[in-house]
Amino acid sequence: MADIFDPVDVRGTHLRNRIFAAPMCQYSVMQRDGVPTPWHLVHLGSIAAGGASLVIAEATAVVPDGRISDRDTGIWNETQTDAWRPITEFIASQGAVPGIQLAHAGRKASTFAPWGADGRSGTIPAEEGGWPTLAPSAVPFGDFAVPDELDVAGIDHIVQSFADAARRAVDAGFGMVEIHAAHGYLLHEFLSPVSNLRGDDYGGSLENRARLLLRVVTSVRETVGELPVFVRFSASDWAPTGWDVDACATVARWCFDAGADFFDISSGGNVPADIPIGPGYQVPFAAHIKRATGLPVSAVGIITEPEQASEIVTSGQADAVSLARELLRDPHFPLRAAHELGVDLDYWPGQYLRARWRR
Repeated sequence: MADIFDPVDVRGTHLRNRIFAAPMCQYSVMQRDGVPTPWHLVHLGSIAAGGASLVIAEATAVVPDGRISDRDTGIWNETQTDAWRPITEFIASQGAVPGIQLAHAGRKASTFAPWGADGRSGTIPAEEGGWPTLAPSAVPFGDFAVPDELDVAGIDHIVQSFADAARRAVDAGFGMVEIHAAHGYLLHEFLSPVSNLRGDDYGGSLENRARLLLRVVTSVRETVGELPVFVRFSASDWAPTGWDVDACATVARWCFDAGADFFDISSGGNVPADIPIGPGYQVPFAAHIKRATGLPVSAVGIITEPEQASEIVTSGQADAVSLARELLRDPHFPLRAAHELGVDLDYWPGQYLRARWRR
């Protein structure tokens, strides 16, 4: 079995280890124009210098109304593309692969950012700059605003927007793209029977509910050539009649056939739910999908200790681990983990060699 410090190649792209930086929303675009800032350079760059092999930028909107909040990054215009370029260049200079998560927030768009909003939450009122939201059906998330149901022309526009964003991602220097189909955002909303009540070709059967995602995967694959394409799934709605891990495994296989390479397995976010959170609580979903399909997966969810991360991979439950909050606490987790696990790495930044642990 592989270990977390064994390299892995994905569609010809070399990743120096199996510790990935998951996308982490920063809500730091204070100009509200979707343009990444020096914060994003420092945040993502420090993780790259800290030894991660793949550094995926936050959920980045493919259209303005696809932002979770008005302080999200975007990649719907050339100004944003140009601003991403020095960030990707620095990440690559540290030996990591720069990735981006392409996203549309659907019915969970136009919400107050979780910090710096004077404690307010939920949908931003129109008089304060909020915008109408879109979804497969006119069913709100909790007490958020009721979304507008997408028509077929709107669905076609979404597919084209993901393809256009993927082209800009390549132009900006990203070495992989991840399609966000998790956490109750638009593509997940289409997948789940509790948020998709449509009666047309995009609703009803699993094949129909997966149609939009498969169109997006196909269009992104055609756009990015041989760059790796990941898909992030929520494997469960944590709801009795909702999206579940078996449906997720089936759709993951269809996505692979459409051109996706790797699957980042999370859970929840589509409906308010009581989720039993604890260390590694989402790892069984990744393990289930790997067993059921044989596809490469990464595991997420309160992975905080080097031995824990190593065991997930060496036991065969997942092919990699994707860390988020632990990398906020310690951007150099991979360097520390190597020391604790007795692994010698040759990619310590030269500037930090004096701080390297000695045996």
